[in-house]
Amino acid sequence: MTDTTRPPVPFLDLKAQQARIAVDLRRRLDAVLAHCQFILGPEVAELEAELARFCGAKHCVGVSSGTDAIQIALMAEGIGPGDAVFLPAFTYTATAEVPLVLGATPVFVDVDPRTFQIDTAHLETRIAAVRAAGKLRARALIGVDLFGQPADWPALSAIAQRHDLFTLDDLAQSFGATLHGQPLGSQADATATSFFPSKPLGAYGDGGALFTQSEDRAALYRSLRTHGEGTTRYEVLRTGMNGRLDSIQAAVLLSKLTVFPEELAARERVARYYDQRLGNALQTPARVPDSTSAWAIYAVLLRDGAARASVQAALRAQGVPTAIYYPRPLHKQPAYRDQHDGTTLPVSEDLAERIMALPIHPDLTEADLARICDAVVAAVG
Repeated sequence: MTDTTRPPVPFLDLKAQQARIAVDLRRRLDAVLAHCQFILGPEVAELEAELARFCGAKHCVGVSSGTDAIQIALMAEGIGPGDAVFLPAFTYTATAEVPLVLGATPVFVDVDPRTFQIDTAHLETRIAAVRAAGKLRARALIGVDLFGQPADWPALSAIAQRHDLFTLDDLAQSFGATLHGQPLGSQADATATSFFPSKPLGAYGDGGALFTQSEDRAALYRSLRTHGEGTTRYEVLRTGMNGRLDSIQAAVLLSKLTVFPEELAARERVARYYDQRLGNALQTPARVPDSTSAWAIYAVLLRDGAARASVQAALRAQGVPTAIYYPRPLHKQPAYRDQHDGTTLPVSEDLAERIMALPIHPDLTEADLARICDAVVAAVG
């Protein structure tokens, strides 16, 4: 029976978050409207400094989106035709899209069945296969910190060093997470993140950033984001792109940073509540050892696709929204099938059939959480 007596639980509640920062947000937006430097205004430089300080990186470069951050990072390394870029098959499309846009070839790697992070053993197998085939140059590794948790960066960095691969950390879902006591942002040669509104630290439109410890890379990123310009606007040193960050988005992010630590703690509180209530009913997320998560997504696993569809329908009737991240692994997507070498990636394929995300955001109340968990337990049976 459908519950029509209560409004649905919000999967994401940006209005509640906005209310918390309303005064500071209004002040910052008014400042942008007063100075009218809407592209790369003073808020962008201020944000870059704050973000670099937050994650312990030497340099931060604000850009127009997380996807553009990935593209700028790969462009700076000269990644292109004939190059193999290794990346997980179970993630969002942008990670694979960018190598193809640049003419490179994405090489899909399976993921760990419990943490959903890239499988380091399978990565070694995929690198060896590419080298043995001799058709592509092994050039880069994109590790994705999926759903808010970190990939195994010590292992990934060691593999990359052995095989002379450029490493790019796709931090789009996990800004604010830590690994071995250190914030993510400096574990790879470069780190790209996204400020899409649904992210733990999200703007009110598209936005992104690049982090690096290299002064030379940072300077190159700044040039590439602005059409490859040199020391003046009309000195064009290289082929670049329009990847600049809006001042208004930077202003929004600066306001959100004032409450970000508290929101991360609230997300952890929600995740722990789910763990305790749902751990005996279905498979809850495994924690990456010695880490903290930003909990962009709380993903559980059902028995199979039919069970997932049944549970989703039952939850929907109770006003509890769900989502599927991701219903199809990248190597099965029509856009990428022709680029894939046919290797079976069983874990990614299995996860796509069984995974389901529950609401997770800082403004879920105890009543919301009890309602969600009661509905899940009843639906799973």
